[in-house]
Amino acid sequence: MVNATVLQRLAIATAATALALLIGLVVVAAAGYDPLQFASQLIEGSFGDGNAIARTLKFTTIFILTGVSVAIAFRAGVFNIGVQGQFVVGGFATVLSILWLAPMLPEGPVGGLGLMLIGTLAAVLAGGAYAAVPGVLKAYGGANEIITTIMLNFIAVGVVGWLVEGPLRGEGNRAPNTERLPEYVSLPRIVSDNPDFSVVGLGVALTVVAIVFVVMVRTRFGYDMVTSGHQEAAAAYSGVDAKRTIVATMTVSGMVAGVAGAVFAIMIQGYYSDPSGIGTYGFDAIAVSLLAANNPIGVIPAGLLFGGLDSAGSYIGISSDVPVQLIDGISGLVVLFVAVPELFRMAARRTGLGGDER
Repeated sequence: MVNATVLQRLAIATAATALALLIGLVVVAAAGYDPLQFASQLIEGSFGDGNAIARTLKFTTIFILTGVSVAIAFRAGVFNIGVQGQFVVGGFATVLSILWLAPMLPEGPVGGLGLMLIGTLAAVLAGGAYAAVPGVLKAYGGANEIITTIMLNFIAVGVVGWLVEGPLRGEGNRAPNTERLPEYVSLPRIVSDNPDFSVVGLGVALTVVAIVFVVMVRTRFGYDMVTSGHQEAAAAYSGVDAKRTIVATMTVSGMVAGVAGAVFAIMIQGYYSDPSGIGTYGFDAIAVSLLAANNPIGVIPAGLLFGGLDSAGSYIGISSDVPVQLIDGISGLVVLFVAVPELFRMAARRTGLGGDER
């Protein structure tokens, strides 16, 4: 899909999603469930009412941020499979910094805003630093970043899980959680009353997308990132320090993952719990980025799709006896079909809808 046009990529993503949903309905029918009812529940669970829409946008917000994090690295030819770990480290740093500084700042909206900004900055620094480690190992040690980032995921989850279960467990908590953030440290519920979603969080995600898009497409730094990842020799010939740029790419990717962790901790949780149970946003982000062809703008609709599927899965798990795993299967089918785009481009050429090859 590297040489595909924007319209071809859009057609591929649309065809992949439609075909995945169609096959999913066939599997549902084969399993003995009503496919029409399942389709109705998919729509109802995603966009059926205000609560469903807020739930969908909650997941979408996190998927957009983690998806952009993956897209930054993938677009530059570096495989950051460690977004989950960077997401965990970033969110944890947010909670720790807020809990530590809360007694030193005044209570109320001003103090809350200051704490959220400080917490987000801590997440950016923690996520970026954690991602820089495999970047350095790849650039200066020749280490495979896929292996190192996967291993760092396990380290992040294990260490943070131990901390929230032991030394940093909130006093009197039965569950392995830190203390809760102060009540005034929360994003305003302007449009929706859903306690787990704020349009401000979605606004942060969209702002990050815009910044990343401009940096990747309109700046010399973005050009150097892409060149260093795909053509290291050409980058060196043009005077770019390819090794340093690879480290910078991983660092920027981790910084965005850290922002995702901060938004998750502040907007959704309000504390930090055992990361093994908070969801696989960083891993799902790989699918989001693939569906978007690693385009920061394309991550928005891709994140909305996966957010809707997650929202529908939550709804179906409560209101139906259809296995929630079928939702995961549909998501997997979307990725599978996007990973073999030549099938769709061939069909387009045969039907005369593909246009000329470029």
